[in-house]
Amino acid sequence: MNDAPKPSNFLRAQIERDLEQGRYAGRRHAGSPGDAAHHAGAPLDAATIRTRFPPEPNGYLHVGHAKSICLNFGLARDYGGVCHLRFDDTNPEKEEQEYVDAIVDAVRWLGFGWDETTAAGTRSHLYYASDYFDFMYQAAEALIAAGLAYVDEQTPEQMRATRGDFTTPGTDSPFRGRTPDENLARFRAMRAGELPDGAAVLRARIDMASPNINLRDPALYRIKRATHHNTGDAWCLYPMYTYAHPIEDALEGITHSICTLEFEDQRPFYDWLLEHLCDLGLLARPRPHQHEFARLNLTYVVTSKRKLKQLVDEGHVDGWDDPRMPTVAGLRRRGYTPEAIQLFCERIGVTKDHSWIDYGQLDAALRDDLEGKAPRAMAVLEPLKLELANWAEVFGSDAHREPCQAPAHPQRPELGTRRFSLGPEVWIEREDFAEAPPKGFFRLFPGNKVRLKYGVVVECIGCEKDAAGRVTKVLASVVPDTKSGTPGADAVKVKGTVTWVGAHEAVAAELRLYDRLFTEPQPDAGGRDFLSVLNPASRTVRQGYVEPGLDAARGGKRLQFERHGYFVADDRTPVGAVPVFGRITGLKDTWSK
Repeated sequence: MNDAPKPSNFLRAQIERDLEQGRYAGRRHAGSPGDAAHHAGAPLDAATIRTRFPPEPNGYLHVGHAKSICLNFGLARDYGGVCHLRFDDTNPEKEEQEYVDAIVDAVRWLGFGWDETTAAGTRSHLYYASDYFDFMYQAAEALIAAGLAYVDEQTPEQMRATRGDFTTPGTDSPFRGRTPDENLARFRAMRAGELPDGAAVLRARIDMASPNINLRDPALYRIKRATHHNTGDAWCLYPMYTYAHPIEDALEGITHSICTLEFEDQRPFYDWLLEHLCDLGLLARPRPHQHEFARLNLTYVVTSKRKLKQLVDEGHVDGWDDPRMPTVAGLRRRGYTPEAIQLFCERIGVTKDHSWIDYGQLDAALRDDLEGKAPRAMAVLEPLKLELANWAEVFGSDAHREPCQAPAHPQRPELGTRRFSLGPEVWIEREDFAEAPPKGFFRLFPGNKVRLKYGVVVECIGCEKDAAGRVTKVLASVVPDTKSGTPGADAVKVKGTVTWVGAHEAVAAELRLYDRLFTEPQPDAGGRDFLSVLNPASRTVRQGYVEPGLDAARGGKRLQFERHGYFVADDRTPVGAVPVFGRITGLKDTWSK
């Protein structure tokens, strides 16, 4: 029995408390987003809870988003609820369809969906904030009519000057005293395109003296002439994120709006807005509630979209899906599995503490996932020729090929058997030979015996060198009757075992070895230029050899190359080209070293 403590997740306790108290009992849901009238006559919501993952489509998702995805979709799954995928597309200048498509693909790849199956059929819960622009505008006019919002025509500099700071209260805008009718007229002028960009904003009328600066009449709408990826040029004013987000949650019937801690001081405005729109009869109760958790801080990576984009745009990496990138696309191409990422997110838990998670924990989850399912194979990364000088004497002919075999996986007999053969010349790792071995070196050196794994015992008899003194070939002799799996296999005791690939059937391959993208655990700590700590050795490329049968490996096939770690066949390699394998991670944690 496993008595290990479960990872902390305070949100589970919150959800269970809400369910026990019936906080959302009686909630109705019409099957699609809508206002209070839309949901009023609908059946009770069959989903116990509703969560959402609401990315802005202004970049590719990264490992921090993966935590949020696993959290929101996982909680909905575990409590009999539904999680929506919603694009918070309120900033047309930075949003693109490319990012929308990439996000949809990433969420699906991680193993989650947004369909809800009911007696009435299957419903998709993929939404866009921009689909709610009409309602948001209607809600803004209602706030204006109720004296809860006004049009401010101060310059941005003037608004900043009158906002105050943490020690000084703000001062009222000279436009704050306008009547609702005056404000409605000016807001409609904004909508009609009669005011230039930046000439006015719509602000909530709350409290310019509030100790929470976010409640000092925050902006709700700004004028921005920009083509939107979804609505085109239908609008010349756009809602602010802090205004749009709570409305989106309410229209969709979200119960638990889960976000990171940087939004904690925005929660009072979230509550203020929804309470007033419910009082005005526009939105239904019970309304959503916001809950915050600490974002994922992972060592040796940056997760700022701006900085990730800079890495791509300036050519420090080969795109958003470069295997060294912490994007979901990068992790996928690197060879990480959805199961490993889900396991990692489960293990680190959910707290309100701003802590750093060691990257080694992500790799540990990956190794735990791949250990039980990745087939084995042998590969040589830095090839050195080993010649078996007495081959013909032992086997009768230089043309003889001795068949060898090994399980595809030591604990998975259903995966079958690997078959390869031994000949008079094999490739070994250069590091497996030392002319003058250091203490504790048990591999090939003159006079020492080792086992060629799954093959025979050989005794090193010397080496050949080039004019510069570099070893070009190792010479050895076969010890007869020592083949693995035969009665004589244990007749000769050896301390070292060497992996190899037969020269006659070796598959030439490109092997890419990845390391940390940065040399410091917190690359941008203290305002440091993160580019100054880029790791020049984050990717090294070796021309080596792999077992026969792997020449056609493509499409993300994952393997454990014995002694070298877990590798993945790159899915960008054309058919007929030399196969490319990228190392996902080693066999043990190297991140802490």
